[in-house]
Amino acid sequence: MPIPAALQSHLDDLSMFTDRAERIDFLIALAEQYKPKDSLVVPRVESRKVPGCESEVFMNVTPTGFLFAVDNPQGISAMALAHILESSLEGAAKSEIVEIPEEIVLEIFGGELSMGKNLGLTNMVKMVKAEAARG
Repeated sequence: MPIPAALQSHLDDLSMFTDRAERIDFLIALAEQYKPKDSLVVPRVESRKVPGCESEVFMNVTPTGFLFAVDNPQGISAMALAHILESSLEGAAKSEIVEIPEEIVLEIFGGELSMGKNLGLTNMVKMVKAEAARG
């Protein structure tokens, strides 16, 4: 089963950037499109917190997709991934979401991520997959 088409489209867009600086600029632009969520939309409770994420990220499930609250204003990578996941998984089939490889974090950000950032961003993907698997 393929991953959601909108997510594949984001990955295809990112694959066009062979220059690291251009890719970083594009990811920053994606992060700027992220819209902060208040605690009524994404409750700040331990069960919704992304484990190991340096940027204090929380996730909520809606009937049509996923919402992320990135509470660290310096969490550019988390904001970029939150925007990608929110915008590309809305309305996606759960059967496609559970097939998303966790390696998309490396595909999106490259191999230069610190261990901490890699862990937190990968856990964002894992939480989405786990929620989709719950049905």
